[in-house]
Amino acid sequence: ALWCLRMSLTPTRGCLLDLPWEDILLPHILCHLPLQQLLSLQRVSKSFQSLIQLYLANMRCFDSSQVRPAIPRDAFVNLLKDNKVLQQLVLQNCSDWLTDCELLPVIEQNHHLHQIQLKGCAQLSRHALVSISLSCPNLRQLCLAHCDWVDSLSLRSLADHCKALEAVDLTACRQLKDEAICYLVQKCSRLKSLSLAVNANVGDVAVEETAKCCPELEHLDLTGCLRVKNDSIRVLAEYCPKLRSLKVKHCHNVAESSLSVLRSRGVELDVEPPLQRALVLLQDVVGFAPFINLQI
Repeated sequence: ALWCLRMSLTPTRGCLLDLPWEDILLPHILCHLPLQQLLSLQRVSKSFQSLIQLYLANMRCFDSSQVRPAIPRDAFVNLLKDNKVLQQLVLQNCSDWLTDCELLPVIEQNHHLHQIQLKGCAQLSRHALVSISLSCPNLRQLCLAHCDWVDSLSLRSLADHCKALEAVDLTACRQLKDEAICYLVQKCSRLKSLSLAVNANVGDVAVEETAKCCPELEHLDLTGCLRVKNDSIRVLAEYCPKLRSLKVKHCHNVAESSLSVLRSRGVELDVEPPLQRALVLLQDVVGFAPFINLQI
C-alpha cells in the first residue's frame, strides 16, 4: 500500500494510476492486498477511491474477518452495494449488527454465489435462508452453524432450489428435526459433508435417510446428537462407502459394536476404541500406561 502511494505521488517515476485499471491494477496488483489496506487506500485521493470502488464492484470473494476490528454496518453496505459477481461470502465478527436488511440486498443481486458462511449470525431470520435459496441456484457450500432461526420451512426451500449443495453445516440449528433433515438429503443427494452436531432433535431416522440418499458422503458430524443409536451407524457403514470421517463424541447410545466396521475401513473417528480409552485413563490415574505393551 505504501509503495502504491509513493508511486502515485512521485511524478518523475510515473503514476501507478496511469496503468490500465481493469487489465493490470485490478487482476494483478490489488488482488494481492488485504481488504483492510484497500480500504485505507481509498483515503489517499479521489482517483484511488474510484479505483478501489471499481475493485470492490468486481470482487469475487468477500471475507469480513479481513477487516479489523469488526466491520461496521455502514461499511459493509457501502462495500458491496455495486457488486453483482460475488462467488464467496464469508461473514464473521458481524453477528451484533447483521440483519436481513443488510444481507438480503447483497444476496438478491449476486446469483453466482457458490459459498456462503453465516456462522453465528443470530439476528437474521428465516427470510435470509429463503432469499439464499431463491437467488443462489449454484450454491455448493453453506454454513448456518449456531443460527437458531433456521426452521424446517426455510430448509425445505433451500432443498427445493439448491440441489447442487455439497457441504451444509447445521450445527446447533435446534429447531430442526428428523423430518427436515430427511427432506434436505432427499433433494440434495450430492452432499459430501454434513454437520448435524449439537441437535438433540436429530436421531436415527435422519441419519439413516442421509446414508441412503447421499452415497457421496465423506464427512458427517453428529457430535452431541443424543438420540442417535447403533442401528443408524450400521446403516451409515453399509450405504456410504466413501465416508472418511465421522464425529460421534457425546453420542452416548453409540457403541464400539457399530463403530468397529467403520474403524476397520480406516474412517477417522473422534472417539478412541475402548482399550485405548482404558489405557489413557490408566495413564492419567497411575502413570503406568507407558510401560504397557499396546500390542497385547
